[in-house]
Amino acid sequence: MVIELLKFRVSPQSRDIFIQLDNKIWTKTLAQFPGFMGKEVWISPNIPDEITLIIRWETREKWKAIPLSVLAATDEEFAQEMQDHPYTMIEAEEYQIRSF
Repeated sequence: MVIELLKFRVSPQSRDIFIQLDNKIWTKTLAQFPGFMGKEVWISPNIPDEITLIIRWETREKWKAIPLSVLAATDEEFAQEMQDHPYTMIEAEEYQIRSF
């Protein structure tokens, strides 16, 4: 399993809107592709302007097989919906889950 970790900075007032639109737009799109295993949204009561998304993928190959055109179109749709609510991606990481 591969984990995609994304962190965003968004105002506390826009946090719920970001989460709702992310689910409506990004999660709906990603869920259509083989290998998508689920997504979690993490928020911290101590960092109210930060959202962490944890996306689980079956394999890196399946994750990276999503066409760039689909990702670009989805990003554009999300950005347009969020145009009145500025946000910034502050971290993007990839992890592998290892078990022994």
